[in-house]
Amino acid sequence: QVQLVESGGGLVHTGGSLRLSCAASGRTFSPYVMGWFRQAPGKQREFVAAISWSDGRTYYTDSVKGRFTISRDNAKNTVYLQMNSLKPEDTAVYYCAAGDSRYYTPDNKYDYGYWGQGTQVTVSS
Repeated sequence: QVQLVESGGGLVHTGGSLRLSCAASGRTFSPYVMGWFRQAPGKQREFVAAISWSDGRTYYTDSVKGRFTISRDNAKNTVYLQMNSLKPEDTAVYYCAAGDSRYYTPDNKYDYGYWGQGTQVTVSS
C-alpha cells in the first residue's frame, strides 16, 4: 500500500511563491512517474506537472511553463512543486499522484493509481 501526503499549500498574493511537497511511504514504493494535478471548484481535475522517477524527465502543462518547477528526491521518496509568479487562476486543490505502470502518458490522470488527499492553494488578487 502506497500513501502520499502533500504539504505546503496556503494563501499568497498574486506574484508570490509556494513550494508543495509530497512524501510517499509504503512497503515497496517504486513508481515510474510522479505528478501534480489540481482541481478548482466546479472544474475537472487537470494536469499540472509530472516527472519520471528514473531519469527525471519533466512535463508541464502550458499554463505553468516557466513558473512552476517539479523535482524529486529519490532517497526521500519525495516530489516537490515549486510555484513562482502565482496567479489567481492557479487557485485550486493540488493533488500529488504516483503511477506504477511502465507505459504511461504523463498528463493522463487515469495512468496514476495512487493519490494524496490534496492541499489547498489560494492566490489572492
